[in-house]
Amino acid sequence: MTAAELPIAAERNGDETIDVGGALRDSEVRSVLERLDRELVALEPVKTRIREIAALLVVDTLRRRVGLASERPSLHMSFTGNPGTGKTTVALRMAEILSGLGYIEKPQVVAVTRDDLVGQYVGHTAPKTKEVLKRAFGGVLFIDEAYYLHRPDNERDYGQEAIEILLQVMENDRDKLVVVLAGYADRMDAFFRVNPGMGSRVAHHIDFPDYGRDELVAIGELMLEQQRYALSADALTVFRQYVEQRMAMPRFANARSIRNALERARLRQANRLVDEGGTLTRADLMRIEASDLLKSRVFANGLPDDSDALPPPQATARDHYGAS
Repeated sequence: MTAAELPIAAERNGDETIDVGGALRDSEVRSVLERLDRELVALEPVKTRIREIAALLVVDTLRRRVGLASERPSLHMSFTGNPGTGKTTVALRMAEILSGLGYIEKPQVVAVTRDDLVGQYVGHTAPKTKEVLKRAFGGVLFIDEAYYLHRPDNERDYGQEAIEILLQVMENDRDKLVVVLAGYADRMDAFFRVNPGMGSRVAHHIDFPDYGRDELVAIGELMLEQQRYALSADALTVFRQYVEQRMAMPRFANARSIRNALERARLRQANRLVDEGGTLTRADLMRIEASDLLKSRVFANGLPDDSDALPPPQATARDHYGAS
Protein backbone atom coordinates (compact mmCIF):
# COMPACT_ATOMS: atom_id res chain seq x y z
CA MET A 1 0.00 0.00 0.00
CA THR A 2 1.37 3.40 -0.94
CA ALA A 3 0.87 6.54 1.09
CA ALA A 4 -1.18 7.92 -1.81
CA GLU A 5 -3.55 4.96 -1.54
CA LEU A 6 -4.58 5.76 2.01
CA PRO A 7 -8.24 6.75 2.51
CA ILE A 8 -8.81 10.34 1.48
CA ALA A 9 -10.14 11.35 4.86
CA ALA A 10 -10.16 10.04 8.43
CA GLU A 11 -13.10 10.56 10.76
CA ARG A 12 -12.59 12.89 13.68
CA ASN A 13 -15.11 13.29 16.48
CA GLY A 14 -17.70 11.54 14.36
CA ASP A 15 -18.05 14.09 11.53
CA GLU A 16 -14.83 16.11 11.20
CA THR A 17 -12.30 14.99 8.63
CA ILE A 18 -8.58 15.32 7.90
CA ASP A 19 -7.30 15.40 4.35
CA VAL A 20 -4.58 12.77 3.89
CA GLY A 21 -3.62 14.23 0.54
CA GLY A 22 -3.05 17.58 2.21
CA ALA A 23 -0.89 15.95 4.88
CA LEU A 24 1.19 14.27 2.19
CA ARG A 25 1.58 17.55 0.36
CA ASP A 26 2.39 19.65 3.41
CA SER A 27 5.00 17.20 4.66
CA GLU A 28 6.44 16.74 1.14
CA VAL A 29 6.29 12.96 1.61
CA ARG A 30 4.71 12.46 -1.79
CA SER A 31 7.42 14.48 -3.54
CA VAL A 32 10.15 12.56 -1.71
CA LEU A 33 8.64 9.21 -2.75
CA GLU A 34 8.39 10.41 -6.33
CA ARG A 35 12.01 11.52 -6.22
CA LEU A 36 13.01 8.11 -4.89
CA ASP A 37 11.22 6.50 -7.83
CA ARG A 38 13.20 8.68 -10.23
CA GLU A 39 16.55 8.13 -8.51
CA LEU A 40 16.39 4.37 -8.06
CA VAL A 41 16.00 2.02 -11.01
CA ALA A 42 14.10 -1.17 -10.09
CA LEU A 43 14.36 -2.08 -6.35
CA GLU A 44 10.57 -2.34 -6.15
CA PRO A 45 10.62 -4.33 -2.86
CA VAL A 46 12.71 -1.56 -1.28
CA LYS A 47 10.44 1.19 -2.57
CA THR A 48 7.39 -0.70 -1.32
CA ARG A 49 8.84 -0.96 2.19
CA ILE A 50 9.67 2.75 2.23
CA ARG A 51 6.12 3.61 1.11
CA GLU A 52 4.71 1.37 3.84
CA ILE A 53 6.84 3.05 6.50
CA ALA A 54 5.87 6.47 5.14
CA ALA A 55 2.19 5.50 5.27
CA LEU A 56 2.56 4.40 8.91
CA LEU A 57 4.17 7.70 9.83
CA VAL A 58 1.58 9.79 7.98
CA VAL A 59 -1.30 8.01 9.74
CA ASP A 60 0.47 8.23 13.10
CA THR A 61 0.86 11.98 12.54
CA LEU A 62 -2.84 12.34 11.71
CA ARG A 63 -3.84 10.31 14.76
CA ARG A 64 -1.82 12.56 17.03
CA ARG A 65 -3.37 15.58 15.37
CA VAL A 66 -6.85 14.48 16.46
CA GLY A 67 -5.82 13.40 19.95
CA LEU A 68 -5.47 9.67 19.32
CA ALA A 69 -2.30 9.35 21.32
CA SER A 70 -0.14 6.30 20.66
CA GLU A 71 3.42 5.30 21.32
CA ARG A 72 5.94 6.73 18.88
CA PRO A 73 6.69 4.10 16.21
CA SER A 74 10.09 2.47 16.46
CA LEU A 75 12.13 3.88 13.60
CA HIS A 76 15.59 2.31 13.83
CA MET A 77 16.36 0.35 10.66
CA SER A 78 18.65 -2.25 9.13
CA PHE A 79 19.62 -2.00 5.46
CA THR A 80 21.23 -5.16 4.09
CA GLY A 81 22.70 -5.83 0.67
CA ASN A 82 25.82 -5.68 -1.44
CA PRO A 83 27.69 -2.44 -2.16
CA GLY A 84 26.17 -0.04 -4.66
CA THR A 85 22.55 -1.10 -4.24
CA GLY A 86 21.19 2.28 -3.10
CA LYS A 87 21.30 2.03 0.70
CA THR A 88 22.78 5.47 1.24
CA THR A 89 20.34 7.08 -1.21
CA VAL A 90 17.38 5.50 0.57
CA ALA A 91 18.73 6.67 3.94
CA LEU A 92 18.87 10.24 2.63
CA ARG A 93 15.28 10.11 1.35
CA MET A 94 14.11 8.45 4.58
CA ALA A 95 15.64 11.36 6.52
CA GLU A 96 13.62 13.79 4.38
CA ILE A 97 10.40 11.87 5.10
CA LEU A 98 11.09 11.71 8.83
CA SER A 99 11.95 15.39 8.96
CA GLY A 100 8.91 16.41 6.91
CA LEU A 101 6.64 14.62 9.35
CA GLY A 102 8.40 15.95 12.43
CA TYR A 103 10.00 12.72 13.68
CA ILE A 104 13.48 14.23 13.44
CA GLU A 105 14.53 17.88 13.49
CA LYS A 106 16.45 18.00 10.22
CA PRO A 107 16.87 15.89 7.05
CA GLN A 108 20.47 15.10 7.90
CA VAL A 109 22.34 11.80 7.55
CA VAL A 110 25.64 11.36 9.39
CA ALA A 111 27.39 8.37 7.79
CA VAL A 112 30.08 6.62 9.84
CA THR A 113 32.00 3.35 10.13
CA ARG A 114 33.72 1.57 13.00
CA ASP A 115 36.77 3.86 12.70
CA ASP A 116 34.60 6.86 13.58
CA LEU A 117 33.19 5.23 16.71
CA VAL A 118 35.80 2.95 18.22
CA GLY A 119 39.02 4.14 19.85
CA GLN A 120 42.43 2.50 19.88
CA TYR A 121 43.10 2.61 23.60
CA VAL A 122 41.29 2.61 26.94
CA GLY A 123 39.13 5.68 27.42
CA HIS A 124 39.16 6.67 23.76
CA THR A 125 35.96 4.99 22.51
CA ALA A 126 33.35 6.73 24.66
CA PRO A 127 34.38 10.28 23.65
CA LYS A 128 34.57 9.30 19.97
CA THR A 129 31.15 7.65 19.99
CA LYS A 130 29.52 10.47 21.94
CA GLU A 131 30.98 13.07 19.57
CA VAL A 132 29.46 11.24 16.59
CA LEU A 133 26.12 11.03 18.39
CA LYS A 134 26.26 14.73 19.16
CA ARG A 135 26.66 15.46 15.44
CA ALA A 136 23.89 13.05 14.50
CA PHE A 137 21.27 14.11 17.06
CA GLY A 138 18.22 15.53 15.35
CA GLY A 139 18.77 13.42 12.25
CA VAL A 140 19.78 9.95 11.04
CA LEU A 141 22.95 8.09 12.02
CA PHE A 142 23.99 5.69 9.23
CA ILE A 143 26.51 3.07 10.41
CA ASP A 144 28.02 1.24 7.46
CA GLU A 145 29.40 -2.27 8.01
CA ALA A 146 27.98 -2.15 11.53
CA TYR A 147 29.11 -5.73 12.26
CA TYR A 148 32.72 -4.54 12.48
CA LEU A 149 31.82 -2.88 15.77
CA HIS A 150 31.90 -6.39 17.26
CA ARG A 151 35.22 -8.26 17.15
CA PRO A 152 35.03 -11.03 19.75
CA ASP A 153 38.32 -12.57 18.57
CA ASN A 154 40.24 -9.51 19.81
CA GLU A 155 40.40 -9.30 23.61
CA ARG A 156 41.70 -5.72 23.43
CA ASP A 157 38.97 -4.49 21.12
CA TYR A 158 36.80 -1.61 22.34
CA GLY A 159 33.90 -2.02 19.92
CA GLN A 160 31.61 -3.44 22.58
CA GLU A 161 31.84 -0.18 24.49
CA ALA A 162 30.56 1.70 21.42
CA ILE A 163 27.74 -0.83 21.06
CA GLU A 164 26.67 -0.33 24.68
CA ILE A 165 26.56 3.45 24.23
CA LEU A 166 24.57 3.08 21.01
CA LEU A 167 22.10 0.71 22.69
CA GLN A 168 21.45 3.20 25.45
CA VAL A 169 20.89 6.06 23.02
CA MET A 170 18.69 3.99 20.69
CA GLU A 171 16.43 3.26 23.64
CA ASN A 172 16.48 6.45 25.70
CA ASP A 173 16.89 9.03 22.94
CA ARG A 174 14.85 7.46 20.15
CA ASP A 175 12.89 10.70 19.85
CA LYS A 176 16.13 12.53 18.98
CA LEU A 177 17.85 10.08 16.64
CA VAL A 178 17.12 7.36 14.08
CA VAL A 179 19.88 4.77 13.62
CA VAL A 180 20.32 2.86 10.37
CA LEU A 181 22.66 -0.15 10.50
CA ALA A 182 23.94 -1.28 7.10
CA GLY A 183 26.02 -4.07 5.61
CA TYR A 184 26.01 -7.54 4.08
CA ALA A 185 22.92 -9.56 5.02
CA ASP A 186 24.70 -12.65 6.42
CA ARG A 187 27.09 -10.58 8.52
CA MET A 188 24.28 -8.39 9.84
CA ASP A 189 22.33 -11.52 10.84
CA ALA A 190 25.36 -12.79 12.76
CA PHE A 191 25.83 -9.37 14.36
CA PHE A 192 22.23 -9.33 15.62
CA ARG A 193 22.55 -12.90 16.95
CA VAL A 194 25.51 -11.99 19.18
CA ASN A 195 24.01 -8.59 20.03
CA PRO A 196 20.32 -9.35 20.61
CA GLY A 197 19.78 -6.01 22.30
CA MET A 198 20.71 -4.26 19.07
CA GLY A 199 18.46 -6.51 16.99
CA SER A 200 15.49 -5.95 19.32
CA ARG A 201 15.74 -2.19 18.83
CA VAL A 202 15.58 -2.40 15.03
CA ALA A 203 11.99 -2.42 13.80
CA HIS A 204 12.46 -2.23 10.05
CA HIS A 205 14.70 -4.62 8.13
CA ILE A 206 15.04 -3.79 4.43
CA ASP A 207 17.00 -5.98 2.00
CA PHE A 208 18.50 -4.40 -1.10
CA PRO A 209 18.81 -6.93 -3.96
CA ASP A 210 21.54 -6.85 -6.58
CA TYR A 211 20.74 -5.26 -9.93
CA GLY A 212 20.44 -7.23 -13.15
CA ARG A 213 22.34 -6.34 -16.32
CA ASP A 214 19.53 -4.40 -17.98
CA GLU A 215 18.86 -2.50 -14.76
CA LEU A 216 22.53 -1.53 -14.51
CA VAL A 217 22.53 -0.36 -18.13
CA ALA A 218 19.48 1.78 -17.36
CA ILE A 219 21.23 3.15 -14.27
CA GLY A 220 24.25 4.05 -16.39
CA GLU A 221 22.12 5.86 -18.95
CA LEU A 222 20.39 7.78 -16.16
CA MET A 223 23.74 8.78 -14.64
CA LEU A 224 24.96 10.07 -18.00
CA GLU A 225 21.70 11.92 -18.65
CA GLN A 226 21.97 13.70 -15.30
CA GLN A 227 25.44 14.94 -16.31
CA ARG A 228 24.37 15.84 -19.86
CA TYR A 229 26.16 12.97 -21.57
CA ALA A 230 24.76 10.21 -23.79
CA LEU A 231 25.94 6.96 -25.32
CA SER A 232 26.03 6.64 -29.09
CA ALA A 233 24.14 3.66 -30.54
CA ASP A 234 27.36 1.68 -30.90
CA ALA A 235 28.49 2.69 -27.42
CA LEU A 236 25.22 1.45 -25.93
CA THR A 237 25.84 -1.99 -27.44
CA VAL A 238 29.39 -2.03 -26.09
CA PHE A 239 28.20 -0.79 -22.69
CA ARG A 240 25.82 -3.74 -22.38
CA GLN A 241 28.74 -6.06 -23.11
CA TYR A 242 30.89 -4.21 -20.59
CA VAL A 243 28.30 -4.55 -17.84
CA GLU A 244 27.79 -8.26 -18.47
CA GLN A 245 31.52 -8.96 -18.33
CA ARG A 246 32.19 -6.67 -15.37
CA MET A 247 29.45 -8.31 -13.30
CA ALA A 248 31.35 -11.60 -13.46
CA MET A 249 34.63 -10.08 -12.24
CA PRO A 250 35.97 -9.44 -8.72
CA ARG A 251 34.98 -6.40 -6.68
CA PHE A 252 31.82 -5.70 -8.63
CA ALA A 253 29.77 -3.16 -6.67
CA ASN A 254 26.54 -2.73 -8.63
CA ALA A 255 25.74 0.93 -9.35
CA ARG A 256 29.02 2.11 -7.85
CA SER A 257 31.01 0.09 -10.39
CA ILE A 258 28.84 1.50 -13.17
CA ARG A 259 29.48 5.05 -11.98
CA ASN A 260 33.22 4.44 -11.86
CA ALA A 261 33.19 2.91 -15.35
CA LEU A 262 31.41 5.94 -16.76
CA GLU A 263 33.83 8.30 -15.05
CA ARG A 264 36.65 6.51 -16.84
CA ALA A 265 34.72 6.67 -20.12
CA ARG A 266 34.37 10.43 -19.68
CA LEU A 267 38.11 10.65 -19.11
CA ARG A 268 38.81 8.73 -22.32
CA GLN A 269 36.29 10.85 -24.24
CA ALA A 270 37.99 14.04 -23.09
CA ASN A 271 41.40 12.75 -24.15
CA ARG A 272 40.01 11.62 -27.50
CA LEU A 273 38.48 14.99 -28.24
CA VAL A 274 41.65 16.86 -27.32
CA ASP A 275 43.82 14.50 -29.38
CA GLU A 276 41.56 14.84 -32.39
CA GLY A 277 41.61 18.64 -32.22
CA GLY A 278 39.55 20.70 -34.66
CA THR A 279 36.14 22.11 -33.94
CA LEU A 280 33.50 20.48 -31.76
CA THR A 281 29.74 20.62 -31.66
CA ARG A 282 27.57 20.44 -28.58
CA ALA A 283 26.66 16.89 -29.56
CA ASP A 284 30.36 15.96 -29.76
CA LEU A 285 30.86 17.18 -26.21
CA MET A 286 27.93 15.11 -24.96
CA ARG A 287 28.47 11.86 -26.83
CA ILE A 288 30.35 8.86 -25.43
CA GLU A 289 31.59 6.67 -28.29
CA ALA A 290 32.19 2.93 -28.35
CA SER A 291 35.96 3.51 -28.41
CA ASP A 292 35.72 5.32 -25.07
CA LEU A 293 34.50 2.06 -23.54
CA LEU A 294 36.48 -0.46 -25.57
CA LYS A 295 39.75 0.86 -24.15
CA SER A 296 38.73 -0.46 -20.74
CA ARG A 297 40.93 -3.28 -19.46
CA VAL A 298 37.71 -5.26 -19.01
CA PHE A 299 37.91 -5.75 -22.78
CA ALA A 300 41.66 -5.45 -23.26
CA ASN A 301 42.84 -7.75 -20.45
CA GLY A 302 39.75 -9.42 -19.02
CA LEU A 303 40.37 -7.60 -15.73
CA PRO A 304 38.42 -5.01 -13.72
CA ASP A 305 39.44 -1.43 -14.50
CA ASP A 306 40.67 -1.05 -10.93
CA SER A 307 42.43 -4.43 -10.77
CA ASP A 308 45.77 -2.77 -10.10
CA ALA A 309 44.25 -1.59 -6.81
CA LEU A 310 43.02 -5.01 -5.68
CA PRO A 311 43.66 -5.40 -1.94
CA PRO A 312 45.77 -8.21 -0.48
CA PRO A 313 43.89 -11.28 0.81
CA GLN A 314 43.98 -10.11 4.43
CA ALA A 315 42.23 -6.81 3.67
CA THR A 316 38.94 -6.09 5.42
CA ALA A 317 35.63 -5.42 3.73
CA ARG A 318 36.19 -1.75 4.42
CA ASP A 319 39.16 -1.92 2.03
CA HIS A 320 37.05 -3.65 -0.59
CA TYR A 321 34.41 -0.96 -0.84
CA GLY A 322 33.35 2.45 0.44
CA ALA A 323 30.03 3.65 1.82
CA SER A 324 26.94 1.66 0.90
